[in-house]
Amino acid sequence: MTTVSAKTVLRSRNASAPDNVLSTLLLRYPRFIHAEFMTHRALSRNAASSRAIPVKKIIDDILADTAMPLHWGADQRGMQAFEECSAKVLTPIADYRTREEAWYEARDYAIRIARAYEEAGYHKQVVNRLLEPFMHITVLVSATEWDNFLELRDHKDAEPHIQMLAREIRKCLDQDPIQTLEPGGWHLPFVNERDLAELPSERWLDYAKKLSVARCAGTSYKTVDGFDMTIERAVKLHDKLVGSRPMHASPCEQVAQADAGSKIGYPGDYYIRWENEREHANFVGFRQYRHQLGVAA
Repeated sequence: MTTVSAKTVLRSRNASAPDNVLSTLLLRYPRFIHAEFMTHRALSRNAASSRAIPVKKIIDDILADTAMPLHWGADQRGMQAFEECSAKVLTPIADYRTREEAWYEARDYAIRIARAYEEAGYHKQVVNRLLEPFMHITVLVSATEWDNFLELRDHKDAEPHIQMLAREIRKCLDQDPIQTLEPGGWHLPFVNERDLAELPSERWLDYAKKLSVARCAGTSYKTVDGFDMTIERAVKLHDKLVGSRPMHASPCEQVAQADAGSKIGYPGDYYIRWENEREHANFVGFRQYRHQLGVAA
């Protein structure tokens, strides 16, 4: 069954500007709409990679949860397909099949060919491309600005599956809890109270940032949830990511610090002057850890 889901990982409000909420969400949706999701530049993302996940793991995930259309649009002019089609499909293997049966047939044939490529010695970055039409993708996303995404994608003219995703995201953004951070406080996805209690007290923040970055980076090689990681492994992974050349810094965008700001103007007619606005990048009110490291987008 096709999955389109959004779960809240962490939401943080900047006390200097309560309307500025940084939300980190964990998404799962069909790989075939990922290109559309990637067009939204206000969103910071880490996604499961077809180059990183073993072929067998991808196939097992496909067989357990095959991505197939939930809306079977009928042919018509233009980008939108409002009416659905239920006609049977003539396949080369089994004559006429229902639309779902034909999709499964295509899946099974793609898996068969993918396995043949793997047995012949081809790398997963090649083999997994054959499987992408039937895959789901796990995506970790953080943003303070969601209005444009929701306006475009939670709309009748949007592709049906990204409409579903937008509605799931909207549910997360309409819910609490939201932690309030004073300026200088940190938004640390996947770091919980137990983690903080176990970190060395003299350098707890340094370790907490590294733990959060490493667990966010884990999105690239996971097909489903499971972002636990020891502090020792997290430190090694963080240092490898930020110490490499070129630096692999995208997971550092998910970790951010509430910036200090001053209201300029009059009540009801003011703007906020942020102390470190250049480090916000695509966020508002939060300094991305990536840009504190001096890494440009």
